[in-house]
Amino acid sequence: MQKVGDCLNKLKTLKEVIENNGGIAKTSDFAANGINKYEVAAFCKEGVIERIRRGFYRLPQSNSITEERLIHELLPQGIICVESALFHYGYSDFSPRKWSIAVPRTASRAVKNIEEFPMKAYYIQKDFLTIGKTTDDFNGVLLPVYDRERTICDCFKYRTKLDNEVFNKAVHAYVADEKRNLVNLSKYAKKMKLYAKVMNIMEVLLNG
Repeated sequence: MQKVGDCLNKLKTLKEVIENNGGIAKTSDFAANGINKYEVAAFCKEGVIERIRRGFYRLPQSNSITEERLIHELLPQGIICVESALFHYGYSDFSPRKWSIAVPRTASRAVKNIEEFPMKAYYIQKDFLTIGKTTDDFNGVLLPVYDRERTICDCFKYRTKLDNEVFNKAVHAYVADEKRNLVNLSKYAKKMKLYAKVMNIMEVLLNG
């Protein structure tokens, strides 16, 4: 009976750990609460919990877990960018079907591990990765995101990959945005070697 009692207590603890961590728990979270990796594997085999990817678990059919929470847990080094950032700032009416996420070039394995997740990865070189990086609220989850100025610079950097209408709306919306910071835009554009491209169009729009 002791073993059954222990099992029930572990099961209760297991569920509490997952719920207390926003619906997704790591092996280390379980270990900190007295549940070792072999017990986690056993619970997974029994269908009590589901493995999302190596070391990450959730309760079965846990549809309440948002995509934002998954990004936070599974790709903490990711930064919301380009199409997703444009939509976030209201510079685009187009709600992307996939999350645009900037990741370091060394993160290809991490991206492959969550290939079932709807995302479009932008592999960024180390020198440019943190330019304009900030955090903001996405559906109640704080996520890294590029600020307005970096997002506009990225529009120029990836212009051939963007629909013309999306690009034009973005730059016009930025010019009309009271929160714009032209000093930072100039600074980022210089660092990313986009200064001439960015400022030529911005000067026309700002002086038009």
